[in-house]
Amino acid sequence: MKTHRNFIATLFIFFITWGVSLYAANLDYKLIATDELKKMLDKGTEVTVVDARNPEEYQEVHIKGAINIPEKKFAEHQGILPVDKSAKVIFYCNGVKCGKSKKAAIKAMELGYVNIYVYAEGMPVWEEKGMPIYTGPDYEKRIETTIISPVELNNLINRTEFITIVDVRDPEEFEEGHIPGSINIPVASFASKSDVLDKKKKIIVYCNSGGRSYNAYRKLIKLAYKDINQAIFADWKEAGMPIEKS
Repeated sequence: MKTHRNFIATLFIFFITWGVSLYAANLDYKLIATDELKKMLDKGTEVTVVDARNPEEYQEVHIKGAINIPEKKFAEHQGILPVDKSAKVIFYCNGVKCGKSKKAAIKAMELGYVNIYVYAEGMPVWEEKGMPIYTGPDYEKRIETTIISPVELNNLINRTEFITIVDVRDPEEFEEGHIPGSINIPVASFASKSDVLDKKKKIIVYCNSGGRSYNAYRKLIKLAYKDINQAIFADWKEAGMPIEKS
């Protein structure tokens, strides 16, 4: 009798697990790349693009024509989704490490929508590649960066388990001389290549005089990095700190 009960229990667990797996398989969204989304919009394809970020981020800048359904308030705003559950809907947020678009996509599929996409590269890459955007009055508002001095940075330079130093200049400049231990991610492709940066570490961005590293710093804020510093390579050299060449 005990063996029979164990068999029934095992069978029950199997069917529950199988059912959950089948349900999860049906909640499978498709990914779409930047160029593919741009072509779709240029062709006038009937599609609803949804910004899953918070309203403040949406008002600052968003993909032109996108609507805003904040992921955390999805239930309150789901009524603005297309009535047709087979309509093509694309969700995005702040890049590959932002989970809001994926969570919102799953919530849409739970409502019965069957043609769901996630634009994982998100707003930072869309903006970086010069795609059509809407900008609000606060878009050009200057941000205050946290500057790290050459002495402070030199004291941290070997703490690679805690920091990542990023040279945002062009590869040719990096090869001519850079801060030891730094990696090179040119600012022109910074957002699209930022997935190599660990959000648990302090990220220090630098360039020659501050202009390009300011842009990289701003992109990191939009990508939801919390611990960011800016350094100036001219100050580093002036302080007589070591320089590494490729």
